[in-house]
Amino acid sequence: MKKTRDIVTIGFALFAMFFGAGNLLLPPYIGIQIGDHVWITILAFGLTGILLPFFGILSVVNSGESFQDLGSRINKFLSPVLGSVIMLCIGPLIAIPRTAATTFEVGILPSFPNSAPIWTSIVFFAVTWLLTISPSKVVDIIGNFLTPLLLVLLISLIAMGIFSPMADYSDSSLNTAESFTLGFVDGYQTLDVLASVIFAAIIITASISKGYTTVKSKNQVVISAGILAASCLFIIYGGLIYLGATSGVEDLSIKRSELLIHISRAIMGPFGTIAIAVSIALACLTTAIALTSAVGSFFSELTHGKLGYKLLVTVCCIISCVLSITGVDNIIAFAYPILTFVYPIVITLVLYTVFFGPFVKSKEPYVLALIGSTIIATLSLFKQLNLLSADTIATLNHIPFFQYELGWVVPSAILFLVGLLIWGNRPKTIDSRHKT
Repeated sequence: MKKTRDIVTIGFALFAMFFGAGNLLLPPYIGIQIGDHVWITILAFGLTGILLPFFGILSVVNSGESFQDLGSRINKFLSPVLGSVIMLCIGPLIAIPRTAATTFEVGILPSFPNSAPIWTSIVFFAVTWLLTISPSKVVDIIGNFLTPLLLVLLISLIAMGIFSPMADYSDSSLNTAESFTLGFVDGYQTLDVLASVIFAAIIITASISKGYTTVKSKNQVVISAGILAASCLFIIYGGLIYLGATSGVEDLSIKRSELLIHISRAIMGPFGTIAIAVSIALACLTTAIALTSAVGSFFSELTHGKLGYKLLVTVCCIISCVLSITGVDNIIAFAYPILTFVYPIVITLVLYTVFFGPFVKSKEPYVLALIGSTIIATLSLFKQLNLLSADTIATLNHIPFFQYELGWVVPSAILFLVGLLIWGNRPKTIDSRHKT
């Protein structure tokens, strides 16, 4: 009974850590673009928004207890460099400011149209700071109190929208492949794959603190909690995409926050504004707490305690507060090129560790696979920033799936095989101290 209760607490906490601003705003906006291609888009969004984050947790569990253990399997410099990039993305540059901006635009502005975002941000990050300053309590606060209410509100909204659709599927110019690509690439904006390799350490620490100290018991609890969180995410993501597709909205210039408010009002009436305001506040607050705690812990460990956890949490909250007033859509636009660069690298690290880690012990194949993904990701970044000519882009489109933002898949696989053929499978080259 205790084990089941602990799994539910940790699983709900993990769901809430993942489910933040982007997770609530992105699916409905995807829905209004896809017409009746709902299931293929849910599948695509689920790959980058659910399955890959779950694999991210598995990759850390199979490597040790933190992202440092995962990165060290490949190269000792990988963890601090890539880890710092990830933390800045899911921390004060993108994800954390977006939580406060979303809370203002969806939770506050509809009821108080003359309010200023700065005051909402100050209050939001004051609460975040108070609930984050004691990291040992983060998981229990989120899992036991905040998540159940969030799930009840969102499932109620989705259920009412399914049983009484607002409209038929709208027309779409996208075909099936384009709808899949839209769902897959927009799943990057959830930042959940990046967050998963960091959140894993929080969840593993929580399971250990609850008494699961052996490798077997710890892994069982963490993996079971991951499955519970993934199941909740699938229900919510799928439902929100469907609500967007049947919202009757065809104006793609609509702000994501306005679309979500429209859907909640159309389904729940005047109560919808209150319900979505509470939902967005809970979703954003739980994610902000988890991310701020992760930022503080990561950089404190990276500097060997020279920068204290409380100081880092405070600085993170201040920077996030300042950036949050730029607005949700501006933050998302700013994030897109960065994520098209970072995501392929992290996905490669996660997938190859999960699927080949137990069998391929040499470091070199993994290094080559990461080099392949990094090269293609860099070219994709240049494309997003309009730094490539039309002729260059036409040439790059000959790389399989490049035009669908998946050009890294084949080159990383080829280079992994080349590394395996050249260096073979030498177990002595990989640190297996944490292998389970």
